[in-house]
Amino acid sequence: MDRYLGRMNDIAPIPMPGDPAKSERLRKPDWIRVKAPTSPAYHETRKLMRTKGLNTVCEEAACPNIGECWTKKHATVMILGDVCTRACAFCNVKTGMPRKVDVNEPQNLADAAAEMGLEHIVITSVDRDDLPDGGASQFVKVIEALRRTTPGTTIEILTPDFRNKHERAVEMIVAARPDVYNHNLETVPRLYPTIRPGARYYASLRLLESVKRLDPSIFTKSGIMLGLGEERLEVHQVMDDMRSADIDFLTMGQYLQPTPKHAKVIEFVTPAAFNAYAAIARAKGFLQVASSPLTRSSYHAGADFAEMRAAREAKLAKAAR
Repeated sequence: MDRYLGRMNDIAPIPMPGDPAKSERLRKPDWIRVKAPTSPAYHETRKLMRTKGLNTVCEEAACPNIGECWTKKHATVMILGDVCTRACAFCNVKTGMPRKVDVNEPQNLADAAAEMGLEHIVITSVDRDDLPDGGASQFVKVIEALRRTTPGTTIEILTPDFRNKHERAVEMIVAARPDVYNHNLETVPRLYPTIRPGARYYASLRLLESVKRLDPSIFTKSGIMLGLGEERLEVHQVMDDMRSADIDFLTMGQYLQPTPKHAKVIEFVTPAAFNAYAAIARAKGFLQVASSPLTRSSYHAGADFAEMRAAREAKLAKAAR
């Protein structure tokens, strides 16, 4: 593993308090720039989302990959509305009092998935701390609608932490048997008070651990953003914590500041450094690793799921010999 550590020099130094670099907005390097979406398929996907009354995290979170994904008719649907009860320092989703849950949303989502011919779909949501179950029952209804309407589609969910109610919420969702259960840790524990103040690092780890305890066949997935001021060894420790929770799939991507009001980018981590992190993660035993500046939780999710499933099958075959 030592041969990978030397490549970490590609990571820019972390600015110290009072450093002018911390108070100025950093200029995006060439490797993080993407073209504006213009393809007909992009506009078709956008029209379908509007027709079905669906929200997408692609739009709400200002994802840089929206042009590429929507051109391929891949969209990450965000259920339970477009208003979040949290105010995380990195997130571009609106904060406030959400509207009541749309009872037609599960079937509308399933119909859209069928119309798009999706082989793999990712469903996420805003935080709904106002609901008794945190919105878990809506995830269940969406999974059930997809199984009825487009049974060949594999289902990946990306849930919030269901603060103070995660045990029952996770039990409900696991019983509905999604193919992949994703919940992002987002950053290293030290940065939680400023970046993810409404959440608790170890509570999120316990949530993912409980998925595996309830149903080991469900793939688990989690991700972190880089460039918020985390240190290299802190990232390694998060990897170890994830493996202790038996998480199968790790994603790592560059944090991008949505607006001047959000947390600042402390550094732009180079592609070479992302590759070095990926090599270390694979050595730690993850079935699948996605690590690049433009990586997001649902970016290339379908292809990554197929590779992860194949990796598990190969691992089980090897163990049976």
